[in-house]
Amino acid sequence: MAFAMISGGMIFTGCGRKAGEERKISELVNPLPMKFGDPFLLHASDGRFYMYGTSLDDGFEAFVSDDLVEWTPCGQVYKGAGEGQWNESCFWAPEVYERDGRFYMLYSANSRNNPNHEEENFQIGVAVADSAAGPFTDLYNRPIFESAYPVIDANVLFDDQSGKMYLYFSRCCYKHPVESEIADSLRRAGVFDEIEESWIYGVELKPDFSGIVGEPVRLLAPPTEIADVQSEWESRSATSGEANRRWTEGSFIFPYGGKYYMMYSANFYGGGHYAVGYATADNPLGPFEKSASNPVLQENVSRGGDVMGTGHNMVVAMPDSTLYTVYHGRVKSNPGERVVFIDRVEIDGDGNLSVAGPTTSMQQIAL
Repeated sequence: MAFAMISGGMIFTGCGRKAGEERKISELVNPLPMKFGDPFLLHASDGRFYMYGTSLDDGFEAFVSDDLVEWTPCGQVYKGAGEGQWNESCFWAPEVYERDGRFYMLYSANSRNNPNHEEENFQIGVAVADSAAGPFTDLYNRPIFESAYPVIDANVLFDDQSGKMYLYFSRCCYKHPVESEIADSLRRAGVFDEIEESWIYGVELKPDFSGIVGEPVRLLAPPTEIADVQSEWESRSATSGEANRRWTEGSFIFPYGGKYYMMYSANFYGGGHYAVGYATADNPLGPFEKSASNPVLQENVSRGGDVMGTGHNMVVAMPDSTLYTVYHGRVKSNPGERVVFIDRVEIDGDGNLSVAGPTTSMQQIAL
């Protein structure tokens, strides 16, 4: 299995080496060759690595590797926007999970069901395939559930402790102005009249992906007070005048050491301020407490580096249980293009999470 499971407080991908098999060491240099956003890395039961991301106008492509260094294109593995399909544009943030010999892709797209002609009409769908390399076809020709507001960035937790499945997603900023001390200060300064926000929600998911159980619960949102330790870094796109929005998106949840860690991204995904923080909880639906050490992943240009706009990450465990985060970023030489990075994640004895990145020097990864 390629999903995170609680087992002795550790995370396992289910793709470990056979007994007595010699460990392979890969020497990897960021960024990786694929050029897309919102990357998701699946370590499948065939032992190979599959990378998915946001790049195509009508679906998703994938790449496959045996060593995380050399990647082979799989081509387009899911095609949407066809006549009769529920979706029509803006195919974003695919995540693929291996379950009982099949592969399930959750993704976001604009829905054709748009009676009010909204500019942002995102819903979450699920497609299925018999191979990690596709082809994926929609499990249902409809969203998993009909949201009253646009939603993106689906993430699923298969919770070994409760035996339940949980769906996490971001409510878009679109038409969602929120009052806060930050919004008030920017209004008084004449920067923006209002600040729209995106929030992260969670809800129990039916085992067959056909719908949700109960109502979604708000789990994370931007801070409302200027004195909040999270306020400065989560508001940078707004306070710099880049956009009248504060984002909380791209969530990824995993259990570790008896707690649930949720990583998330803040600021504009197209800008240099995009960064990653995390929060922890005792239960899959919270309450979550943000870390005082946030952000744990951000640009290094201000420190003499070449990387900016780091965000929308996920976490994967290698066969030796070492944790790595996969995310997209931008480099100074070509800031208009998103590229993929992999860097190590550390969680110390007190449960504090840190990321050794962004890096552009060689790193060794044990496979």
